[in-house]
Amino acid sequence: MTTFSIIIPVKRGGHIAALDSIRRLSVDTSLYELLIAEGSAPSQQRNLAAQAARGDVLYFLDDDSLLNSENLRICGEVLRDLKVAAVGGPSITPVSDSWLQQLFGHALASSLGTGSVRNRYRATGSIRETTDKELILCNLAIRRSVFVDLGGFDERLYPNEENELLDRIRSSGFKLIHSPAMSISRSQRSTLKAFIRQMFAYGRGRAQQSLISGSFSFVSFVPLLFTLYLIFSVFFPANTLLLVPLLVYSVLVASFAIAGTYETGRLYMLALLLIYPLMHCVNGAGLLCGLLGGKPSPVRDDDIVITRIKEFGQKLPEP
Repeated sequence: MTTFSIIIPVKRGGHIAALDSIRRLSVDTSLYELLIAEGSAPSQQRNLAAQAARGDVLYFLDDDSLLNSENLRICGEVLRDLKVAAVGGPSITPVSDSWLQQLFGHALASSLGTGSVRNRYRATGSIRETTDKELILCNLAIRRSVFVDLGGFDERLYPNEENELLDRIRSSGFKLIHSPAMSISRSQRSTLKAFIRQMFAYGRGRAQQSLISGSFSFVSFVPLLFTLYLIFSVFFPANTLLLVPLLVYSVLVASFAIAGTYETGRLYMLALLLIYPLMHCVNGAGLLCGLLGGKPSPVRDDDIVITRIKEFGQKLPEP
């Protein structure tokens, strides 16, 4: 039987909302252990916890990842194929989230909002081979042997550390699998300021990942090109031809905003008229910042504490 080491990084003294959903997992308690990594350097925390792990599979969650009770069973079935090194599923916005969080979740799960990575935020389709674009670190399982052999996460990166590792895994000849049923519920950012920081960090992380790997995806840098285009348009406003792309973009934004409002029946979805351009421009600014900043240095924390709060065969302690 496949055994799992569930790994959750958390800030010192932070609340771990994921624990209740872990208690409800449908598999035998002898099949998984739980390690908590406290500190301020998430990539390093995950690596250190992986070094202490004893399971066949490292299952990475965030402290607020609320699991589907069948996730470990689904994961184990997928990993019967020895060519599969990693499997993950989407992070779904809970219905209990606020209207603003639902708005962010809708934008992230739309093709206009995030393009090829939108399936990280919606459960659609069937189990399939994929790339890093459909996998997200708050709900990602990786064979421990492969993780160790490839050196784990690059500690210079946060976020996008999983994307860089998943690229290396694929380059080594292994498969990556996306399973829509292997889902978690995870709340979106609660304020507009936090959402802006998230979009900026995603852009910066993607640029830093590209600098480290030496591989640049045109699609990933479209938000940067769009942001530069808008800046350029400010200095040449009289050029009618230059405004054509902006007109096309405006029509797309309006169409997706109207469709979103129609699908949900909630008029606040018209706020997508502002959210889409905001997230694209902020992501573009993050990409530019990441490129100009050059390759990052590792973020280190000398006081990380790894705690195994559940052994194989034990029950998770009650709060």
